[in-house]
Amino acid sequence: MVAPVIPTDPAAPPPGTGMNYARLYDYRFRDVDQAGRQAVWREIARYVHAKMDEPKCVLDPAAGRGEFITAVPAVERWGVDLVRQADIEASGARMITADIREAELPDGFFDGVFLSNFLEHLPSQDAVAAVLGKLRGAMSPGGRIAVIGPNFRYCAREYFDCADHTVILTHVSMAEHLHAAGFEVELAVPRFLPYSFRGLLPPSPRLTRAYLRTPPLWRLLGKQFFLIARK
Repeated sequence: MVAPVIPTDPAAPPPGTGMNYARLYDYRFRDVDQAGRQAVWREIARYVHAKMDEPKCVLDPAAGRGEFITAVPAVERWGVDLVRQADIEASGARMITADIREAELPDGFFDGVFLSNFLEHLPSQDAVAAVLGKLRGAMSPGGRIAVIGPNFRYCAREYFDCADHTVILTHVSMAEHLHAAGFEVELAVPRFLPYSFRGLLPPSPRLTRAYLRTPPLWRLLGKQFFLIARK
């Protein structure tokens, strides 16, 4: 007798092997207005791109739903993520579905790399170092990497409310990681963006533009660091 074939979710890991990230993110962002979130990230992407000296070929190693890589005004855009959460290719970007630690990337190719809310998901500080080393190898000389992430110093109480947060990082430890990986840190902002999009105010491009232009507000509301470093 032939056993029946039981359909499985292609995004789900084999039983007992790890977290189902597709379901995790569906649950985490269940109440988030994705259109509003995308509009806000469009403003953030433009701001970060300008701060990185407008790189022409940009890699987002943890592209998620593509809010950054579909909006950044670069000539060539690549995204990598373990789970395909959106049709990123529709924007003209190239998408690789893989763990960034295993993804095949061209050597010395990208003059811009953007990491947002990713490194804290890795299993160890050594894994953070390994990812930064791999990304540096994929970057051209003089290229810049921008890193945004929750700063444990300012959001310790909610840091581990995310089931996939494992590694503790601050702006100080992030600067050390970047230097150790062979980068020259050019900018380190301890408090930049708020911790979450799930705040009291609805997402607004106009308010986001005003916020990005008003650093005193960062010191009041910011709970994520922002660093830029050069290869």
